[in-house]
Amino acid sequence: MRPIDALVHSLSEARVVTDPDVIDSYARDRTFLEPGKPLAVVLAASREDVVTTLRWATEHRVPVVPRGAGTGLAGGAVAGDGALVLSLAGLTAVRELSPADEIAVAEAGVITADLDRAAREHGLMYAPDPSSYEISTIGGNLATNAGGLRCVKYGVTRDSALGLEVVLADGRVLETGRRTMKGVTGYDLTGLFVGSEGTLGVITAATLRLRPAPDGPPATFAAEFGSLREAGAAVSAIMAAGCRPSLMELLDRATLQAIDDWRNIGLEPGTQAMLIGQSDAGDGQAAVARMERICADHGATFVAVSAGPAETEELVGLRRLAYPAKERLGACLVEDVCVPRSALPDMIGAIEAAGVRHGVRICTVAHAGDGNLHPVFIFDRGAAEPPAEVWAAADEVFRRALELGGTLTGEHGVGLLKRRWLAMESGPVAAEVQRGIKAVLDPLNLLNPGKAIA
Repeated sequence: MRPIDALVHSLSEARVVTDPDVIDSYARDRTFLEPGKPLAVVLAASREDVVTTLRWATEHRVPVVPRGAGTGLAGGAVAGDGALVLSLAGLTAVRELSPADEIAVAEAGVITADLDRAAREHGLMYAPDPSSYEISTIGGNLATNAGGLRCVKYGVTRDSALGLEVVLADGRVLETGRRTMKGVTGYDLTGLFVGSEGTLGVITAATLRLRPAPDGPPATFAAEFGSLREAGAAVSAIMAAGCRPSLMELLDRATLQAIDDWRNIGLEPGTQAMLIGQSDAGDGQAAVARMERICADHGATFVAVSAGPAETEELVGLRRLAYPAKERLGACLVEDVCVPRSALPDMIGAIEAAGVRHGVRICTVAHAGDGNLHPVFIFDRGAAEPPAEVWAAADEVFRRALELGGTLTGEHGVGLLKRRWLAMESGPVAAEVQRGIKAVLDPLNLLNPGKAIA
């Protein structure tokens, strides 16, 4: 009997997919990277399915690539030859939602926006909201420590993760963290697994912090600028002034043009950048008025405040269109450097200069309030990987981000795409410590090998 037959016998044919065409659809994420030829796909429907799968994989020394909805942008869920793809998308239960304790216990396959909607029925909200929140899963968000549009005020996924249920490489189940808002017993294992990109264990459920939802709709503004650097300077001034926005998003001309070509948003010829800001505080209108004045003081050519929830949804929806609009232009190398907020104008200038110097089309958006920029390098579809000039421009952008005191990735993770630059940021001591942690939790190197810390 083949080893895979034993897994089919343990889980059932419905749970183990061996059809090559179906396997291929589970072997990819949203990057341009071409996968290998995985052995099979496990469609897990429970924690017990994950336990069984990892015990089998350990026994037969088969690498395992965990995945959620496949919305990742760093290649973290791209599967190689002979690997077993483990899909957590079928773990969709919200096991508990406690308004009294302001927590939810959600399985890995729960869609992020669905958890937020469930919380709002009780006057609460789940704060993390990556742009893919309508299709990305809680497990994937935890694996990459995803951010989102509201992270400028509420933090990234790790800031909402109180505890985890994790299946280790050998099938043991580890419970980390707690249900309380405070707790310092032992090492922070929850923080260790959040952002580990499936290399240390498979997250099957999480205890997540909920927050009181704002009493009313947020106040929102949009400002247009004649240069990207002016928009970046306005962001720095807004944050330095203590305005506390709940959203602060920046779109460059190339991104706006891509959206306009697709959806005809009426883009003005002189608009080189747009800043979309929001406040969900009780004095939101006053806060937005203050941000509006700061934008005008920093060269905004036009500033408008939304008249109500419908216009607010339009503006925020514009930002969420950014990535699909760029996908229409060609293959995308999506990066997400993060720099100190004060360095945002310099980083914006460096991205623009790299594009010009290397003749590369770069479309940039940013979670500007926390210095997290997403330069997207566009190249022709069908290429096995980006051409040399794209890698050269990306290398320049990464090096400048590190020079400014920043990091290679703010929320997408390292995956496969950023491995070539990893040593530049982590250094030999950190790399040795991380390899040591990996060796303790996954001594056979079966969990997502070659990703994140390679």
